[in-house]
Amino acid sequence: MKKIIKNKLFIFMLMGIMLCGSAANAALTRLALYGDAKYPDNFTHFEYVNPEAPQGGRLVMPEYGSFDNFNPFIFKGSASGIAADLIWDSLGYSPVDDMSVAYPLLAKEFELPEDYSYVGFILDERAKFADGMPVTADDVIFSFKALTEQGAPIYRVYYGDVERVEKIGERHVRFVFKKGSNNKELPLILSQLKIFPKKDWENRDFSRPSLQVPLGGGPYEISDFEAGKYITLKRRRDYWGNNLPTRRGFYNFDEIRLDYYQDTTITLQALFAGNIDVREEYIAKIWATGYDNEPVQSGKIVKHAFEHHNPAILQHFAFNLRLPKFQDKRVRRAIDLAFNFEWANEKLFYGQYQRLYSYFTNSGMEATGLPEGRELEILEKYRGQIDETVFTEEFRLPDNSTPAKVRQNLKQAVRLLNESGYDFVDGKMTNLKTGEPLKFEILSNSANGSSFTRVMLPFIANLKKIGVEATFRNLEINIFKNRMDNFDFDVAIMSYGMSAMPGNELKEMFGSRAADVTGSYNVMGIKNPVVDALINDVVQAQNREDFEASVKALDRVLLHEYYLIFQWYSPYNRVGYVNKFGMPQSTVEAGFQPFTWWLEEKP
Repeated sequence: MKKIIKNKLFIFMLMGIMLCGSAANAALTRLALYGDAKYPDNFTHFEYVNPEAPQGGRLVMPEYGSFDNFNPFIFKGSASGIAADLIWDSLGYSPVDDMSVAYPLLAKEFELPEDYSYVGFILDERAKFADGMPVTADDVIFSFKALTEQGAPIYRVYYGDVERVEKIGERHVRFVFKKGSNNKELPLILSQLKIFPKKDWENRDFSRPSLQVPLGGGPYEISDFEAGKYITLKRRRDYWGNNLPTRRGFYNFDEIRLDYYQDTTITLQALFAGNIDVREEYIAKIWATGYDNEPVQSGKIVKHAFEHHNPAILQHFAFNLRLPKFQDKRVRRAIDLAFNFEWANEKLFYGQYQRLYSYFTNSGMEATGLPEGRELEILEKYRGQIDETVFTEEFRLPDNSTPAKVRQNLKQAVRLLNESGYDFVDGKMTNLKTGEPLKFEILSNSANGSSFTRVMLPFIANLKKIGVEATFRNLEINIFKNRMDNFDFDVAIMSYGMSAMPGNELKEMFGSRAADVTGSYNVMGIKNPVVDALINDVVQAQNREDFEASVKALDRVLLHEYYLIFQWYSPYNRVGYVNKFGMPQSTVEAGFQPFTWWLEEKP
């Protein structure tokens, strides 16, 4: 499950759902997926925070691209997802060490009948917006309707199994589900709904970009900004949720400033110059060589890799399947064979990365070997509708670790292209029916700077050896976003944050209905009825065994279609920061969590 906020190219994580309690309509203190919740009813804080952290000071962080809007939930404009998370609360909250469970936030209790026909939220009577007005059922209903009627098109898919929303009382609301939906994760999906004050939007159009500072209800409010350059957020000392177990230890800075940059490489110098306080490193070469200087050696700047156990970000070359030249998977597979990850990892990445090998890498639900057990039973339902190799051949990434293997893979690529109707004509791999040479453009965005150029050159050179012409372009971030929203590309470098408990968001990422929706996350344009059916199997799974087997089955079908070319991932968040922060001491490997830090005086 994913919280759908479009922020650059990433998507933020959400999860799935199951009843935690014995009585059918009893008030519940949490919603959990396939098992018990980690934290008991009387818990006071999450394990990976410091509940006694001192508060005060300022944190300056970089954002990339630009902004012309404070509402990231609509299709038009560019807005900060980080700011949205800080100024609006959701009904429930899921911690990084119990990601499949929602704990109380705006809702103090939940209700869920045994037949999963609806989910109810009983709002905390203490919950208030920044102007002191209470959060009511009317605000929840308005927020849901605003997203599904005026928000980005993706929300109509995401919440598509909700039949109606009902006001039961002033602080009690229910979402009634469509009959037969069997969408078991939908209650938790709805717990992640951000709640806006209805009155703040009475005289405004929710669907139009606006730089009017919105009224929030979260721990911060916008105090200052300059369009496209910076946003300053001030901590609300009167925030109603300061002492909630789901909020204690978080949001310790009096001020958070987001400064906008066009290139990640520039922010390294901004860190050393003292213009920002922290930055996450995305470029292996800079991590290996860019911190060998006096600020780091003297301890003024700290370089640290935060270990995490999150599913790997799905970073990839995405084919635009809407184009005729990419509709034959043999063509896509041939191009895949020309990408030499092993060379790039050795020569450019200093051996810091591992190659992605699944849509769900590092989740424990990767399709490996040949299908067996419950996964095989699920796939058997679709035998005859999917390639037989799904049952008989293990998916393997190309091995380009030696020059001999590179030559073998390029020869195999030529054979695949020949089988799909291509051959050399005047040195160019040409479609013999149309007479068109196989050529395409690979797009990236400027936040990557020149880092991808070094990776592209040998890839493009290998493609040239088999008669395929490829070019590479870096676009300004907002232009790139517009091209992706309108599916105006050949191949694009994309990144998706994958959930530890994948579910309803898969419809938006890989489902047929989303393929033609402008602004959809199904950028590739996948339209595969078996993929659709397997996504439904994931969403409707009634126990953990079926859930995990369905995810593996979906992964296996996607893998054997070669819809994308996998890139790489790291099990660490690589971060450079000014040595002035305190951090929680915990055994939980939570990764990079700056909103649990605090300002600390150093001796």
